[in-house]
Amino acid sequence: MVSRSFPTLRLLIVLVVALPLIEIALFIAIGQTIGLLPTLCGVVLMAIVGGAILRREGLARLFEARRSMGRGELPARALADATLTSAAGALIAVPGYLSGLVGILLLVPPLRRVLYWLVARRFGPLPAGGAGATPRTIELESDQFRPR
Repeated sequence: MVSRSFPTLRLLIVLVVALPLIEIALFIAIGQTIGLLPTLCGVVLMAIVGGAILRREGLARLFEARRSMGRGELPARALADATLTSAAGALIAVPGYLSGLVGILLLVPPLRRVLYWLVARRFGPLPAGGAGATPRTIELESDQFRPR
């Protein structure tokens, strides 16, 4: 278990250092290509669009999850959609072209389905009570049961 956490920690450190550097390089490259003012306007526009997506789509997905719970369904997919849509809006709102691109990609339903599949394959189904839950149902044969 410990050996698995070190590569994850290394990857996290690399991402924390590399992503801002990539964003800065993209700002410079885009700024040199289209100019400073259009580059800054693009960042401001993405922040406005990201905020609108976060407010509108994120809340709509949460209400959809609430409706499915009201119908007695498990809203796993609706909650995952709400989470990914909110993450997409937040990534688009954050200043940066790479984060905006990742946010836009998270809004594409076929790509979200691939992401769901990858996560489900990696983690598998969880017990109804959560990851650390113990089952509350004990199956017994009729001769093993005695009423109180």
